Amino acid sequence: MGWPVILTPQSQEDLRGIVSFISHNSPDRARRFGNRLIEQARSIGNFPEMGRIVPEIGEPTVREIIHGSYRIVYELLHNPDAVYILRFWHAARGNPEPGED
Repeated sequence: MGWPVILTPQSQEDLRGIVSFISHNSPDRARRFGNRLIEQARSIGNFPEMGRIVPEIGEPTVREIIHGSYRIVYELLHNPDAVYILRFWHAARGNPEPGED
């Protein structure tokens, strides 16, 4: 059993924005893509250190994995162990900040 994966309010907002944007062209594709992003994020719980350290942040507990053009930025917290998904970030938007609006 892996670590619990928690979507922060900011990551949920990011996800809604991504799905909303894609749904203008294809609601079905938007739903499928949103579900794939969530599945990818949940998989981090099985191997929490699989992602690389986010270069522009440089903190070992803040990591990311890439899914297509998106960066899934997450933080590892201990006591209790948990993965917090901080952002779903499109690469065209530049560098993410964990709490950026």
